[in-house]
Amino acid sequence: MSDTMQTRAQAFEDAENAGSNPSDNASIGDLIAARYHRRDILKGALGVAAIAATVSPLALAASQKAHAAVTGFKFDEVAAGVDERHHVAAGYDADILIRWGDAVTPGAPAFDPAQQSASAQKQQFGYNNDYIGYLPMPGAANPSAHGLLVVNHEYTNEELMFSGIGEQDTKEAAFAKMTKDLVDIEKAAHGGAVIEIRRDNGKWSVVPNSKYARRIDADTVMEITGPAAGSERLKTKADPSGRRVLGMLNNCAGGVTPWGTWLSCEENFNGYFWGKLADNDPQATAFKRYGVPSNWYAWGKFEDRFDVNKEPNEANRFGWVVEIDPFDPNSTPKKRTAMGRFKHEGAAGILNKDNRYVVYQGDDERFDYVYKFVTAGRFDPANAAANRDLLDAGTLFVAKYNADGSGEWMPLTFGQGPLTAANGFKDQADVLIETRRASDLLGATKMDRPEDAEVNPVTQKVYVMLTNNTRRKPDQVDAANPRADNKFGHVIEMTPVDGDHAATKFTWEILLKCGDPSVAEVGATFSSATTKDGWFGMPDNCAVDADGRLWISTDGNSDKATGRADGLWAIETAGEARATSKLFFRCPAGAEMCGPMFTPDVETLFLAVQHPGDDGPQWKAFGRASTFDDPSTRWPDFKPGMPPRPSVVVITRTGGGKIAS
Repeated sequence: MSDTMQTRAQAFEDAENAGSNPSDNASIGDLIAARYHRRDILKGALGVAAIAATVSPLALAASQKAHAAVTGFKFDEVAAGVDERHHVAAGYDADILIRWGDAVTPGAPAFDPAQQSASAQKQQFGYNNDYIGYLPMPGAANPSAHGLLVVNHEYTNEELMFSGIGEQDTKEAAFAKMTKDLVDIEKAAHGGAVIEIRRDNGKWSVVPNSKYARRIDADTVMEITGPAAGSERLKTKADPSGRRVLGMLNNCAGGVTPWGTWLSCEENFNGYFWGKLADNDPQATAFKRYGVPSNWYAWGKFEDRFDVNKEPNEANRFGWVVEIDPFDPNSTPKKRTAMGRFKHEGAAGILNKDNRYVVYQGDDERFDYVYKFVTAGRFDPANAAANRDLLDAGTLFVAKYNADGSGEWMPLTFGQGPLTAANGFKDQADVLIETRRASDLLGATKMDRPEDAEVNPVTQKVYVMLTNNTRRKPDQVDAANPRADNKFGHVIEMTPVDGDHAATKFTWEILLKCGDPSVAEVGATFSSATTKDGWFGMPDNCAVDADGRLWISTDGNSDKATGRADGLWAIETAGEARATSKLFFRCPAGAEMCGPMFTPDVETLFLAVQHPGDDGPQWKAFGRASTFDDPSTRWPDFKPGMPPRPSVVVITRTGGGKIAS
């Protein structure tokens, strides 16, 4: 439980802030110090020397010429700020597609915030929509106008969901008002949703009573597959096989595969587990590396499987990538253990030139790592059955960033290097269950909260969002993480050798360092063409559209932190305008920007507005705790008695046409 009054988002932020990495591995800051003399770095931290130490010559040239450069993004920028509504660039429509509580499955009851139930919520759109994936409908006349939308439901905010509750995970509240009925509603609001959508006459809507419609929650039966399936460490009283688990938790970002499945990623699973481990518990060391238990929810109060003292192996069954077939609502989701266990932010993939599938992943905690998974088998577009279990066999790698701008992918393979019985690993299952500790032993580079990672299919470059790290000390800075007390984060651009994503070598550079470029000590490196509205902090999710253009959404901007709300920014990655950023969409107060996802024709953009109203005193105009009964915004309905509702927003150009072109 929190010792002070916090919103749920702030509690997650603090947990990700903590950093559970005890290794002596080099951090990205150490690498910069090795590549450039530390004294020169510190002396030049406010000027050109610091920029030159971490940004490519192309970016430096761009920053000097950008005032004359023309950005390729054609839209009038939104003004930065904070208020209770959303804002989109002029000439665009931002429509609410679906909200928390709206019907998903056929026969779902209408949403009644005063009379919620778990049975209703299991049929309705869940809470805190995060990742969005779009899969065109097979055989559709226009693949960009008819398809399935898959959406993660990451977590719940009891103070905004239920009347008279307030925040319950504080030391003072101690979950006193949480009942089993409320916990059951929370569990039902987790997981994900599949909805069928169609665009008619330029407007999108949910297809009612679709045969594909599905809700997945914290009680949905799932299969554990891959090398860790059946491990003794995954067996429980309810599942002595170690191959069957109920539900998925804290599903953040994700991906969609070339064979038409949805990858949903479990992130802060540690917060759902209750209890206190004894120091001599056999799992104490392994659990500490993941922050288990964290006691953020009251679930363990009512269900033994969430109490580590009653069911010690249950926590090992979370923290995985879950593969779901959205075109078969009766299919069993599969936790793909070959892809590793950590706080997954995303699972964006690329079909390699040899037809192996490569998935890039970030472990969202300060001082943790960047990963990729390379399938052993090859994608066969003519044989759907051959692709069904591609993600069960392959090699998981962790990244090491060298000070000279090179990098290497180190395999997490039992029996290689330090990953042996002498270091406590009995087999590959142990390596995967303790992915973080295995990566510590390999000497991976400790990063500033790696979140989403996306591949540009046009250029083959990979972009990694590093949200922030306020715990990094001056003597911990390195090439890939160049700032101490990194409040605003940065973006790394990686290039695979010879365009081979399966290769074990890559090169890297920093695309930009975030924050207000007008404040010298921040050390931000946006181009000089970036306006006062265009800079941002805390990069989180990202997307690359079909034209190869990078879009970045944020988590953590606020009136207090930056004087602006979270939103979506368009980022130039090449040419004289490189590192130029423009604000396209702004969230309502307290909300985080998630998604984003484009249709193949780039005429539609889907965005997930998560936890609107979750700002409390962060927004000076409101200045008090935000709750169901007294929220800082009633977005998107703005009706008395209706709380703020996380929602998916669909953006189209007024009159039609490609976005930002």
